[in-house]
Amino acid sequence: MKYLIVGLGNIGAEYAETRHNIGFKVVDALAESVGVSFAADRYGAVAVFRHRGQEILLLKPSTYMNLSGKAVRYWMQKERIPIERVFVVVDDIALPFGNLRIRKSGSDGGHNGLKNIAECLGGPNYARLRFGVGGDFPKGAQVDYVLGEWTAEEKTRLPERLEQASQAVLSFVTEGPERAMNKYNTKK
Repeated sequence: MKYLIVGLGNIGAEYAETRHNIGFKVVDALAESVGVSFAADRYGAVAVFRHRGQEILLLKPSTYMNLSGKAVRYWMQKERIPIERVFVVVDDIALPFGNLRIRKSGSDGGHNGLKNIAECLGGPNYARLRFGVGGDFPKGAQVDYVLGEWTAEEKTRLPERLEQASQAVLSFVTEGPERAMNKYNTKK
C-alpha cells in the first residue's frame, strides 16, 4: 500500500527555520533517517521509500502554506492514494513546544494550510499530526510568532522532538492511526 505524508511549510530560505515550517522539518528528518533525498517535482519536493512493506511518499508542497491542498490533491490523484492513507504534519500554537497530537480528522483550528486542504479534498476527514510550537506571543502577534525562528532552548530540544515525530509517522503507516495516537499523543 502507498501512503502520502505531507509536511506543511513555506518554500524559501527566509522561512526555513521558522515555527510554521515544522512540517517540512519533520519530513526532512524522516527522509534523512531512512537515507532518501527529496527531488523537485510537480507542486513540491518528493521523496519515496519503503518501510515494512509499505510505500511512503513524502511531500513538501511548493504551493506555499495557504494553497497546500492543491499539491495534496494532485499527489493523491497521481499516485491513487485514498484519503485514509494521507497524513499531514503541521504546526500548532495551541500545543506546548514539542507536544504531538495525532487526529484522524478534525477542524483546521484556524490553520490556513489545513483549511485549504479541507477545501480541496471536500472536507476535514484526513489524518494529521499536530506538532506543538507553543503560543507564547502577545495578542495580535500570532503571524510574527509562527514566522519567527526557534528560541535557543527550542533549538536544542528540536532534534529529539523531530525524531519522535518521525517515529509517530512510521507508526501511523505500520500500526494505524489508533495505535499511533495511543503511543505518541502527548499526555496533558
